[in-house]
Amino acid sequence: MSETTTISPSAIRRGPAPQRGLDGEGSVQVQLDPNLKIGNAKVFAIYGKGGIGKSTTSSNLSAAFSHMGKRVLQIGCDPKHDSTFTLTKKMLPTVIDILETVDFHAEELRPEDFVFPGYNGVMCVEAGGPPAGTGCGGYVVGQTVKLLKEHHLLEDTDVVIFDVLGDVVCGGFAAPLQHADRALIVTANDFDSIFAMNRIVQAIGAKSKNYNVRLGGVIANRSAGTDQIDKFNNRTGLQLAAHFPDLDAIRRSRLKKSTLFEMEDSPGLQAVKDEYMRLAAKLWLGADPLPAVPMKDRDIFDLLGYD
Repeated sequence: MSETTTISPSAIRRGPAPQRGLDGEGSVQVQLDPNLKIGNAKVFAIYGKGGIGKSTTSSNLSAAFSHMGKRVLQIGCDPKHDSTFTLTKKMLPTVIDILETVDFHAEELRPEDFVFPGYNGVMCVEAGGPPAGTGCGGYVVGQTVKLLKEHHLLEDTDVVIFDVLGDVVCGGFAAPLQHADRALIVTANDFDSIFAMNRIVQAIGAKSKNYNVRLGGVIANRSAGTDQIDKFNNRTGLQLAAHFPDLDAIRRSRLKKSTLFEMEDSPGLQAVKDEYMRLAAKLWLGADPLPAVPMKDRDIFDLLGYD
């Protein structure tokens, strides 16, 4: 095992000193250790408006990659720590929870203390977050990746999926973009989801100036149609990567603590599973980067028919 450092509770609360201007004029961003590179795995960050179904999307995408024979690691980046719920059938302790039990002496941890096996061999981690109103989620993401590297858990991984909380309002939320190859945005066919998507496009554009991350596409979720999403995509240069309808089996899968691949057959379910497999295969082969240009807020209102 490589040499580790002790993390103090006060450091978790404070987070690292922000860096100004690195990701655009006026920005105050979390700058992670440049040595904390994940390695040879393909890394995807899943973003989208809060409640849009990112965790369901991330978990089923992880399951699809596992059915392709890939070694998958899913990292939940939300204090709610329910990203991997359907993969493991339980709420996992977070990295921050586990660090607290050893008084933040990271060298005392074993891999099985914070990495848990899930459906079809998917490995699951919940990063968690600092107490509400304190600290920075970006620091927590950095410490999680550091732990994984120190325990050599990224060396035998083919795919890493970051499932990231809600709207992007600070550098902490955007921190997984510093590790990702492609960012995917989950949205519904409505104004609020598309407005949040536009802010995420802005964040990815800022991070792409200093990191390798690029936009990989849009995932339409809980939507019968995609006409509003298509309008936005046509204006900004985005593309639809996958489309999942508002299917009751998807809702019930969360209640049953199951991935869609474990659910009993029902109308429309096989088509959804096929769509996840198609998306995983496409991402594995390498989604072309999308040089999208975000819109001004007023222009989104005008585009989607609001006064």
